Amino acid sequence: MTAPHIRFETRATKPPVFRITEPLIAAAKARSGLDVRVSLGEDLRDIGWLADAAGLITSNDIVRDPRFPIGELAKAAPCLRWLHIIGAGIEPLLPLDWLPHDVVLTNNSGIHAEKMHESATMALLMLNARLPAIVTNQRQARWDPIFTTRIVGKTVLIVGVGDMGAAVARAAKTLGLHVIGVRRRGAAHADVDRMVPVGALDAVLPEADFVVLAVPLTPETDNLLDRRRIGLIKPGAGLFNIGRAGSLDHDALVAALRSEALSGAILDVFDPEPLPASSPLWHADNVVLTQHVTSDDLDEYLPKTYDLVFVNAARLVRGEPLLNSVDPARGY
Repeated sequence: MTAPHIRFETRATKPPVFRITEPLIAAAKARSGLDVRVSLGEDLRDIGWLADAAGLITSNDIVRDPRFPIGELAKAAPCLRWLHIIGAGIEPLLPLDWLPHDVVLTNNSGIHAEKMHESATMALLMLNARLPAIVTNQRQARWDPIFTTRIVGKTVLIVGVGDMGAAVARAAKTLGLHVIGVRRRGAAHADVDRMVPVGALDAVLPEADFVVLAVPLTPETDNLLDRRRIGLIKPGAGLFNIGRAGSLDHDALVAALRSEALSGAILDVFDPEPLPASSPLWHADNVVLTQHVTSDDLDEYLPKTYDLVFVNAARLVRGEPLLNSVDPARGY
């Protein structure tokens, strides 16, 4: 039996944390001990691999590239059974009506958890110490000392308790916080003191000293934290968005920060990215912009990605279900 062909396709302009390279692929393949054929390309310069590739490992922007035959994928790639996106979000690919029914889409969910645990610890402590407001004072050369209480015993509300939301919950428990979580159906989690379904979001927003958004962008989460809901948040609370920019009304957020209804915000996700220099967020008071870096480990992100890839390649060979498969109906 011929070893299946797994194709890796990258962008030459990707930063090192995301750029796929032959040495990293070779090292992961050696760790796996799996007998598969691998190849690597850049920027879709050659698409001859479409004829026999069983798996494609790439990023959202490659799939959205005009040279990628997204509209006739079944015909162009008759052997393709698996498409892996080296990120957690697949929103640019929605709706998934272009995906052939026999091709499984998987993502990098879970790869970010350890770095997110550290970043969440940092962000919660920053919000508690009101670092966004302190940075604003520094930028404006204004001496206005801000004194705060300890973080222990306060409440964090995590909207979306998937892999990254769960990492935030673990960090919060380490800091001595009370954790409320919001999930689609309210299923319990070991690091969440109280879990509620999405329908109860309005009721728990007034309880939160910190609100963390960690949801994917779907029709249900688009503008989830709108002006009305921002108005429900406990006065003086801090906000951290690690999910998707589209779930948050930024104009309403800026207004709430300006009026000090909220004490500070840390934003890691934007639309579009890079954030244009003309965006008012660059100059908004009491905001720290972390430019989509809080969950990506410079040393370990790609090695962990490739280890997941080769675990799934082995499952593909054995005909077993793949890890991190995306539900086309839900969009995540």
